[in-house]
Amino acid sequence: MSTARVSVGMSSQAEVTLPDGVRLHIEEHGDPASPLTVVFLHGWTLDNRLWRRQIADLPAQLGAPLRILAFDLRGHGLSTACSRSTTTLTQLADDLHAVLQERAPQGKVILVGHSMGGMTIMEYAHRHATEFTERVAGVALICTTAEGTAHTTYGLAPGVARVFRALEITGAALLARSGPWRLHRTVMPVLSPGIRWLGFGRIADPSAVRLTAGMIGNARLTTIGGFRPWFEEQHRVDALVHMATLPAAVLEGGQDRLTPRSCAETIVKALPGAEHLICPDAGHMLPLECPDEVTGAIARVCQRASGVPAIPPRTGPDGSPRGTAAPVFPAGAAEAA
Repeated sequence: MSTARVSVGMSSQAEVTLPDGVRLHIEEHGDPASPLTVVFLHGWTLDNRLWRRQIADLPAQLGAPLRILAFDLRGHGLSTACSRSTTTLTQLADDLHAVLQERAPQGKVILVGHSMGGMTIMEYAHRHATEFTERVAGVALICTTAEGTAHTTYGLAPGVARVFRALEITGAALLARSGPWRLHRTVMPVLSPGIRWLGFGRIADPSAVRLTAGMIGNARLTTIGGFRPWFEEQHRVDALVHMATLPAAVLEGGQDRLTPRSCAETIVKALPGAEHLICPDAGHMLPLECPDEVTGAIARVCQRASGVPAIPPRTGPDGSPRGTAAPVFPAGAAEAA
């Protein structure tokens, strides 16, 4: 395993080469001497550009030195292609382990995962439980699930959802055998209305939809198809016990058609100390739809983990949360934050 690094302005880019030859693209930001590192893990078919607002705004929100790592999962973004046999959640957990060993071997880490990134964190807690307990100081789980697709209906009637799921799985099987190509790039503009409907809530910034289409266009066909079957198999409610006492935030979009409210409710039940943040008008792409609310929730996890006073959530004249997000704190968590 080897690492290459090149500086780019105030940040730097690194490349971690894994035992199977896959090279992961990593972007590093902030203070390398910080005792706390936040690691961002994006969702299926996306890349680290998902976190551009959080990376830019989190240090100011926290008001303290911070180190940030954001990397493209195997087969996504600027990371290299991988074989179909390694497009598994198990492999992603081992990749996360490798990145932490190489790029953040010391100090505490906060793990932030969106969708498949959140599933990766749970798989990492399951496969590397001792390391998780020793290193992880907090988690933020965004539009994700511990129960695979058990609650996914795509916002459709049950019968229609079953047909949609069957078509999706069949299509994924074909894509998984299509190699490391990105032939779908040219048709992404045509698919934008479907991306907007499936990934976003009531209001969608056109630039966020275009960015999402661009990220999907950068994912290899084998990657897109290869990971999809594992969502059916995932069941990691038991792994949540490893983060039950950690500072945590669970975020959901009220209009999420991929990981609906039931997914978040299961996680919140297992993490009684977590902040539960609901953005009622948003969908699955919460880091793009509600960037300030997502950044604020991550900052509060960092604050609870490090003891650094965070900038409090914005409130209206009556003291209620301002904006689209409605934070729900368990007893004692608000005081701790």
